[in-house]
Amino acid sequence: MFDLEEELKKLPAKPGVYLMHDRQDEIIYVGKAVSLKNRVRQYFQTSRKVTPKIARMISQIDHFEYIITDSEVEALVLENNLIKEYMPKYNTMLKDDKTYPFIKATIYEDFPRLMYARQQKRDKCKYFGPFTSVGAANDTLELAHKIYKIRTCRRVLPRDTGKERPCLNYHIGQCAAPCQGNISKEEYAENFKKAVRLIEGDYSQVIDYLKEKMMKASSELAFEEAAGYRDLIESVKKMSVNQKVTDFDGQDRDIIALARTNEDAVVQVFFIRDGKLIGRDHFHLKGIMEDSNSQIVQDFVKQFYSGTPFIPSQIMLEYEIEEQELIESWLRERRGGKVRIVVPKKGQKERLVELAHKNAALVLTQDIEKIKREEERTTGAVKEICSWLGIDTVSRIESYDISNINGFQSVGSMVVFEGGKPRKSDYRKFKIKTVTGPDDYASMYEVLSRRFVHGIEEKESLKENGMSDEFGSFTNFPDLIMMDGGAGQVHVAEKVISELGLDIPVCGMVKDDKHRTRGLFFREQELPINVNSEGFHLMTRIQDEVHRFAIEYHRSLRSKEQVKSILDDIPGIGERRRKALMRKFQSIDAIKNASVEELMDTDSMNLKAAESVYEFFH
Repeated sequence: MFDLEEELKKLPAKPGVYLMHDRQDEIIYVGKAVSLKNRVRQYFQTSRKVTPKIARMISQIDHFEYIITDSEVEALVLENNLIKEYMPKYNTMLKDDKTYPFIKATIYEDFPRLMYARQQKRDKCKYFGPFTSVGAANDTLELAHKIYKIRTCRRVLPRDTGKERPCLNYHIGQCAAPCQGNISKEEYAENFKKAVRLIEGDYSQVIDYLKEKMMKASSELAFEEAAGYRDLIESVKKMSVNQKVTDFDGQDRDIIALARTNEDAVVQVFFIRDGKLIGRDHFHLKGIMEDSNSQIVQDFVKQFYSGTPFIPSQIMLEYEIEEQELIESWLRERRGGKVRIVVPKKGQKERLVELAHKNAALVLTQDIEKIKREEERTTGAVKEICSWLGIDTVSRIESYDISNINGFQSVGSMVVFEGGKPRKSDYRKFKIKTVTGPDDYASMYEVLSRRFVHGIEEKESLKENGMSDEFGSFTNFPDLIMMDGGAGQVHVAEKVISELGLDIPVCGMVKDDKHRTRGLFFREQELPINVNSEGFHLMTRIQDEVHRFAIEYHRSLRSKEQVKSILDDIPGIGERRRKALMRKFQSIDAIKNASVEELMDTDSMNLKAAESVYEFFH
């Protein structure tokens, strides 16, 4: 039993991280403190004024735990890690988990290379970036290789010079083949320096170099070669347009601004490298509720820079943040150099922050409309279906289908929609075990029985072991079952639900003569629906998905020859006799009910084979 007063007395006056748990033992908030004793006790002081968000959080706290650290910086790092791991609902959370590519230069090699890299590591290489898109990094690399013929192979040079033939890049004119000794170390080094300047954004020198090459080729009547240089010039010009000069001191900096509503927030980041705006990106945040703008920006800075491999020397913010000195200290440790956080008040830098804010506001406006449309086709569609059925709320919908071919085992599929969206991790497949032949009702009865019996048994087993239902694969029961069909399929499902003592509403998606959905069968009557509504479109998506999943499963099993005729299990019945029996009797049930004489009156069958088939079924 957690004794709150006793546990509060035990809190140490040391830096650390605290974790608040609710009654289900879920972590609902993670925070850090210079003094755990002072900070955690504040939550339970009735005289202290708190925001409505914090008040709601406090009302749900059942118990807490804490971790002591040696410093406040260590507590900040641990707090970030725990927030990412547990994603507590009362912490401001980054919805996006983005990484940015780099270009790596292997400067320690005699003939260095340029390559794409996902992470900036502490090695002997030099890194350029981060680039805001994979495409930008790849385009830059491709140009550097084409223009300056930098090698891409992993050969150790000059040790491996001449040991193997040159690669394809040499033959298509994109490598100078230092592996063959075709270029000296000094000349290669000069080309590599120029390639690095291209990556750093020095486009004017590259364009001058290419123009000189183009004019020379043209004067020598090598017009195809000249056209190649012309195309390269256009590529470089196109790239240079995307990098606008915004500052002239050559400093690396990030510019961060915020736009928000009561429930949603977007942070826009401008990335400036060597005085050039190389790109921008935006990030959505959730759980902001009544947080101040300053608090949201501070939480973003901590989470963003705990994950990004590159930290600039300056970070420009729209709002002052309370923990500026602490965060600067932490970022200096991560960067291994000076980092300043500033809030510009005037001039060009203030205008850049304002520009970032306008971009964030634009993204937020667009995304609110997008989110609204998405809600209409998902949760809005579910509410519409609920209104047709006259039931209150539905979160989880399950739908089932059977797929078979005459004479082959049937298979069943289960698809799950939560909040109007498919939850593919909960999809399940079933091989029919107790039904022979194409009996969809019996097959469906088996699938539903197995699904819910398994779920009930899992719940009981987990309860006996003191574990919650979340650890089971079948323990999460639906709020609504939507059968693909009318009264027959609905009655099968209702029979299973009744026999197992469950209370789950079941409806059927009824089709017309042209196999188009026309209504819902529920509680022994067919309900008309609006075929132009979002509810109808969701029903169609559910039907299409359950069909697709069942058919794909059946097809994959057939392709692996895992779905076979039951006749293959009968001694003396091979492929030729199986096909002959199916041609004559058309179904397994007909074969099962046939006499020995009728079985013998089949191509390629003899008395022994006919008796073998008869005895197998009887």
